[in-house]
Amino acid sequence: MNPLTTKELSCLRWAAIGKTSWEMSMILGMAERTVNFHIQNACQKLQVRGRQAAITAVLQAGWLNVATEASPKNQKTRPPPALDKARRERLPGLRPSREVAAKP
Repeated sequence: MNPLTTKELSCLRWAAIGKTSWEMSMILGMAERTVNFHIQNACQKLQVRGRQAAITAVLQAGWLNVATEASPKNQKTRPPPALDKARRERLPGLRPSREVAAKP
């Protein structure tokens, strides 16, 4: 029997295909801290230390099939929440352009 919640397993699915916590938070529509919380809970339930060990454990138990279950087309996701100003400023591609004064 699978002791993991659907949120924990969903986070591990995305982690298994190489998504970062931030990317998972955007995909799943939750805070990055919440993603890490779900992964930590999964690690405790599986009695392993670390994200990779948790992924290995669920793959070996047969609770996760990366080839089919982790593909984005099979995931039900919410649209990402609007980025707040602080997060936009941390993203290099989304920084507002600043005019640079000409040096004399």
